Amino acid sequence: MTSHRLVLLRHAKAEPAGSLPDHERPLALPGRRQASAAGAALAAADLVPSRVLCSSALRTRQTWELARTALAAAGAPDPVLTVTDALYDATTGDLAELVRAVPEDDGTVLVVGHEPTMSHAAVTLAGPGSDEQVLARVRTGVPTSSWSVLELDGPWDATAPGGLRLVRLGLPD
Repeated sequence: MTSHRLVLLRHAKAEPAGSLPDHERPLALPGRRQASAAGAALAAADLVPSRVLCSSALRTRQTWELARTALAAAGAPDPVLTVTDALYDATTGDLAELVRAVPEDDGTVLVVGHEPTMSHAAVTLAGPGSDEQVLARVRTGVPTSSWSVLELDGPWDATAPGGLRLVRLGLPD
């Protein structure tokens, strides 16, 4: 069986809601640092994606761009990027549907999205063999710029509730 890795990255710290529509909220200065650190941490953990699925919200796109820059600085090639409105208000089912459509030759897929979808998806997709401590932590929600790693033994189209192993949670510094 082919092993695939799904990395769920919550966007970095954004500016508070104000006069801008939620979709257009940019990253705050601490969020910019978080996003760069997340990219460096992903590179250090050998979690270099071959494909990225990113919400169309400004803060997720900025998170990805800063993470991508850090990954590139570590020598990682640019992945295939899909920016989609479908991840902005996504349910776990919506996220799983997008992942099921990923080509089989993509070994590591990074999803850049929002809370509570990122933690809910990690918990819902996690099944036998998951790290119980990580699962317990993710159940409470995840902070900005954190990332969860799930493994799938089999094809991407087998992505389903309880069908992956939640093996790691990376937290921002």
